[in-house]
Formats: sequence, C-alpha cells, structure tokens
Amino acid sequence: MQIVNKEEFKKNVTDNLKILYRKSLKEASEQQIYQAVSYAVKDMIIDRWIATHQEYEKKDVKTVYYLSMEFLMGRALGNCIINLCQDQVIKEALSDLGIDLTNIEDQEPDPALGNGGLGRLAACFLDSLSTLGYAAYGCGIRYKYGMFEQKIENGYQIEVPDEWLKNGYPFEMKRAEYAVEVKFGGYVRYMKDETGKEKFVQENYQSVMAVPYDIPIIGYGNNVVNTLRIWDAEAISSFNLDSFDKGDYQKAVEQENLARTICEVLYPNDNHYAGKELRLKQQYFFVSASIQRAVKKYMEHHEDVHKLYEKVCFQLNDTHPTVTVAELMRILMDDYSLSWDEAWQVTTKTCAYTNHTIMSEALEKWPVELFSKLLPRIYQIVEEINRRFVIEIQNRYPGDYNKVARMSIVYDGQVKMAHLAIVGSFSVNGVARLHTEILKNQQLKDFYQMMPEKFNNKTNGITQRRFLLHGNPLLAEWVTRKIGNAWITHLPEMKRLVPLADDEQCQNEFMEIKYKNKVRLAEYIKKYNNIDVDPNSIYDVQVKRLHEYKRQLLNILHVMYLYNELKRNPEMDFYPRTFIFGAKASAGYRRAKAIIKLINNVGDVINNDKSINNKIKVVFIENYRVSNAELIFAASDVSEQISTASKEASGTGNMKFMLNGAVTIGTMDGANVEIVEEVGRENAVIFGLSSDEVINYENHGGYNPKDIYNSDVEIRNVLTQLINGFYSPENAELFRELYNSLLEPIDGARADQYFILKDFRAYVEAQREVEKAYVDRRRWAKMAMLNTACCGKFSSDRTIEEYVRDIWHLEKVNVEL
Repeated sequence: MQIVNKEEFKKNVTDNLKILYRKSLKEASEQQIYQAVSYAVKDMIIDRWIATHQEYEKKDVKTVYYLSMEFLMGRALGNCIINLCQDQVIKEALSDLGIDLTNIEDQEPDPALGNGGLGRLAACFLDSLSTLGYAAYGCGIRYKYGMFEQKIENGYQIEVPDEWLKNGYPFEMKRAEYAVEVKFGGYVRYMKDETGKEKFVQENYQSVMAVPYDIPIIGYGNNVVNTLRIWDAEAISSFNLDSFDKGDYQKAVEQENLARTICEVLYPNDNHYAGKELRLKQQYFFVSASIQRAVKKYMEHHEDVHKLYEKVCFQLNDTHPTVTVAELMRILMDDYSLSWDEAWQVTTKTCAYTNHTIMSEALEKWPVELFSKLLPRIYQIVEEINRRFVIEIQNRYPGDYNKVARMSIVYDGQVKMAHLAIVGSFSVNGVARLHTEILKNQQLKDFYQMMPEKFNNKTNGITQRRFLLHGNPLLAEWVTRKIGNAWITHLPEMKRLVPLADDEQCQNEFMEIKYKNKVRLAEYIKKYNNIDVDPNSIYDVQVKRLHEYKRQLLNILHVMYLYNELKRNPEMDFYPRTFIFGAKASAGYRRAKAIIKLINNVGDVINNDKSINNKIKVVFIENYRVSNAELIFAASDVSEQISTASKEASGTGNMKFMLNGAVTIGTMDGANVEIVEEVGRENAVIFGLSSDEVINYENHGGYNPKDIYNSDVEIRNVLTQLINGFYSPENAELFRELYNSLLEPIDGARADQYFILKDFRAYVEAQREVEKAYVDRRRWAKMAMLNTACCGKFSSDRTIEEYVRDIWHLEKVNVEL
C-alpha cells in the first residue's frame, strides 16, 4: 500500500484552490476547500482506477453490471480516504494547513441518487465488490434533484429540489466518448435486407443522447477501483433554429425539454399518466444506455456475441430494470443479426433478477397502451416472449387457464415486469431466508413450481466500512484494540468479542462509547430541531422509508399511549425515553405524509408539557439520509424493526443498528429472523403475529379491529385522540383518515390492513421488557455488546461472495501499482 506524501498532498490542496478558484487557503470558503481536498484525493484514485481496468482487460475477466434505479451512496470524501487507508496521513496534512477534516466533510452534500434500502444496498454491494476485487459496474441515472430534499414546516413534509450538483461534484467524471442514443415512441417498420433477412426498424421516434458520468468506487486497502456509471440525458440537437425563426418556440426547444425531464427527479409522482410515462422513460433510458455500452465494450475485445454471457452478467435490482431482458434481445437481433432462439439463449444466460418486495402493488405493471406507444419495438419483443411462454405453460399444465392468467407477462391490458424478469433470467433471488420462502410458497408460487432451479436466497448485508469504521470511529477503534483490524474486511471476526460481553470493564468502556455517541446525536438534534434531549434517556429509534407496513403509526400510537399513562399516573416508574423518527414519504402518498404530521404534532404536545419532567421526548429528524444515519445508528439504544410480519423483504437498517450495538425490538419479519438466530432470542425483544398468522388472516379472515377497539378502553382513548383535536386543535378532522384506516375498510383494503391494533398490546409488553432490561445496566450492556459481536453474517462482503459463487461466477483480481 502506497503511503501518500504529506507535503505533496498539502501542495495539491493549495494548488487546486488556485486553479479552481484563484484563491489562497486563507481566502477560500469551506466549500471551496472541500472541493480542493476532494480533487486532491481524486488524484490519488485515478492511477488506481486506470490500473484496475488495465488488469481487468489483461485478464479478460467477467464483469457484473448491477442495474439499479437507486444508488444511495452517502458522502464520498471520508469513505474514499478510509478505503485508501490514508486517513491518518491526510488528517495530519490537513491539520498542518489548519483544516479540520470533519468540518470539510460536512460541506459535501449526499449525492441524491437514491432514497431507501434498495439504493443503500446497491451502494454497499459496490463497496464490497471493489473490496473483494471483483469487476463490476453500477449502472443508474444522474438525477439532478434526487427524489427531494425533505423540509418539515409546521409538522408537514414539504418536498423541495435536492440541489446536490449546485457546486459541482468533484468525484464524477464525464465520459462523453461513450454516449449512446436512446429512442422513444414512433413506430416499427418491418422489412427484409438484401440477403432476405427480416429487419425491424424504428422510425419517426424521439431520441436523446445518454451521456455517462463515472464515479470511482474504491476497495478497502487493495488498489481496486470499480465504477458507478450514472447516465445523464442530453438533446441530440439542443436547439432548432428554423422552428425558432418561424415563431414555434416550443418546438425549438422540445428535444432539450425531453432530455431535461428524464433525469430531473427520482421516482416522479405516478398518480397520473404523465408521471407513469416519465417513470417508464427513465427505466428504459438507463437500461438501454447501459446494455448498449456493455455489449459494445464486450465486442471491442471479443468476436462472438453468442458468448456474451461468459464475460457479462446483468443483475436486475428489483423490477425497475426488467426491460433489460427485452432490450438485450433487441440489440442482439436488430444490431447483431442473431435469430430469436440464439438471442434468447444468450439473454437467459446473461440476466439475473433480485426480487426486493412481497408487496404485490410494488411488483411493477405497465398499461399496454402506454408501454406499446413509448417503446414500440420493445413491446413487440415482450409480446413474443409472452406468446412463447404461454405455450410453455399450456404444454406443462394442459387446460389450466387460471395458471395462464396468473403467470402471463402480458395479460388483462398490463405488462407484468416481475414475470418478464423471472422468465428472462437464469436466477431469481430473494433477499432474506423468510422472504425467499414466502416468494416460493405464496407470491411467486406458480413460477417456483414451474422452474424451481432458478430460485435461491441471498440474505442482504451492509458494509462495515461505511457504518462502523467511518460512522462510529470510537467503537471502531475500541474493537480494533480488542481483537485487531481483520474485521474491516472479514466481519465474522467480531465473534471474538463474545467473551468480553461478560467483562465489567469492557461493558463500561462499550457503554461509555455509546454515551459519547448519544451526546453527539443530541448536539445534532439541538442544532437542527432545537429540542433538548437527555443522552441518559433510552434512544428508541425508527429510521426508514415511510410506508404503512413499516408501522411508524404503531410506534407513535404507543408514544401517545405512554403519554396518557404518565398523565394519569405521574408517579409511575418510568425510565426516560427519547423516541427518534426519520423518514421520507413519497410525494403522492397521502396517508404516509399524514403519519409524519402526526409524529410532529405529538412531539409538539409532549415536548412542551413540563408536567411530565422530560420523561418522554419525540424527535423527527428532517431529511433522513446516509450522512445523518451514521450519527443515528452509532447513538441508538433500541432498533425499531416492527413491520407487519411477512411484509418486509429483508431490511438492512436492522443490521446497521445491530453492528453499532443497538438491541432490536421487532417482529419475526425479513432479516430479523436471522438476526435473532445469530444473537439469540434473549438478546432481542420479539413480539407480534408471525408471518404465517398474518397470511392466514389475509387469506381466511377472522380479524376485526373493532373487537379490540370496543373491548380495550386504553386503545380506544388513543384512537379517539386522533379525531377529537387533542393533537390537532386547529382541525379535529386532520387525522380522520388514519383513524378510519384502523377501523374501516378503505379503497378495497381491509380495516387495519397492517394489524396495528392486533399487535398493539404485544408491542406495549415488549416495550416494557425493553425498559426492564435497560435499567439493569449490566444486562443491557451485555445485550448491546453481543449484538455487535454477532453481526458477522450481515456483511455485504458475505452476500457478494454468495452472489459470486452461485450466480455471477466472477474472478478475483489483484491490482499492483
């Protein structure tokens, strides 16, 4: 490992300030210093980046292209410095210049390329692929404004553009030489060439140029640098002067407008036709660009496109990139003249699909009218895939028309993307053992019965380098002192901490680190929320995308219940609690946004009630993202993983909390099941219906939430507070929809669809168990330490090795400088 020359690095920083801004260090702003330092770090990366790709070409290694609508990367500067193993030298160099690295890191915006667990998983996977030395590209979109930056105003979520590119992003590199054209609309003309071979030509289409920007993904301590390639859209011809001169100003800039809208935001609101059309455009745009470039890159070094699958694998991260199957068929047939059967054989050996959801509404379906109009050639191919697949179903299950209806790719006016992904891929994986079993036995049962060899499980993981080494340096240093630093690249080493969990001195050290991290988070909350929280209180934390199945509503209803208890019995034994929430709700998800408003209104009432002596505080952290998540995970005592059993595919926040020594309160859902197996049921607090019980109620009925409402006065009092103005004196009806959703069927959904009232009493008891454990300081310290010690399975390094072994079949590469 090359050690950077400290004096040279200092010179690079000051030179960058001159070149970029014509300023000295003394004159420069913190943002300008951040840019200068980032470019100096990027200089260190470039040689490694070049050397990595030279090694890949020399060894002709197989490459995985990880196709994802989201990559929630987090800040790059600190992570790059750590993975380069140059943090000490660079800190010293910057200190010599009077620069505090922590302050400079805070100048970096989080790249707005993702939103939730799907995007963060993709980022962890890229980190692990580089650290393990496997060839990989992440492929996505260079969103100008991300999903949105969340502001909380008067308790409401307000969406504003996330202007992460406002000052430029020093770690990206435009690669205009690899731009490709992507076509939309028009019609397809059938013809025969001079040899009599049939051809399909798309005509009268609109198109944009897809231009890639590359971001380096650095492996830890091994010189390997892979690439996140995000595509921007540019007009083929940005300005039509003829139209402008004739007074048709709109037509003059129409191509520019088309290009601009494609990459403006992640997940545009699709409650209307235009939003749906834009989402499908985005998906095809980045998929087509990525597949075109990947095939062309392969052909630059190989002669036979029939063997593409030997050197390339396209991994589809959920259903968003599923159009990959049809696009690869199009390229192979229309650009490389393969027959249908030849192209299908290549495609089905090249594509692999990861399913990330059990929720049927999240398995994308596109109206045929929209799909065929926007992607006419792709639709033809999808129709032919479907026709042939239906024949297979009929041959396998003669006369079973219900099977055809359930499994068809095109049916009832819809294109079903999950079905296309399964039929066109050689591998279909779930992301936690329970999730995969539910897919096989419930959601995708027909497909599993027909093609069981495709299905496998790959339990998700997280990168310890981001979420412990960078996010929790105090704990990382303590772990290294106790067991050495091998855990950084081999997380199962953490098991060596198990014997220390009974050592009183080690327990005290561990809990002192937790306390310091709680103080750090308290300072953040004071700065951004102007709320004083007590670091000695229990930090009970739920941070994740807001969806009803994740049951933030259960959490806040319990807070309301506890508040009622305290008001009724002020002298009751009660250990102080700080309930911390962080979540974005999709812009068009009305009920989720109402839950955010409820959390904030409850907080306003409780936080300002002096009579309870600060025994409860409620905090909603605005604009939850990777950079503040690192502070939150490090400080948390209790990890809220309370989704309705059978609904959470895996979860990865649960793993980040565990890594940082938080104790899970949760249902037996997703990866919680495997977390409990690793740490022991006595070191987690489990409650609620099982997935089998939930599925049984869903299929056969037998649950009426009004029975609970009518028989449990305390629950009834909590629900009544939703509609009597207690938490919304300005409008007693403000939370009426939340109230109704718990007691009445709405929009075709069952009353209390996510079993909040059914699990409420079990949750109350589980929270009492949390308090009982926490006040026994030695017991709690042991539980917390064992969570950290038993997290080894949940590294994304392990997950990636399983993908490599079972699906991708990649070759490790060593890079020497």
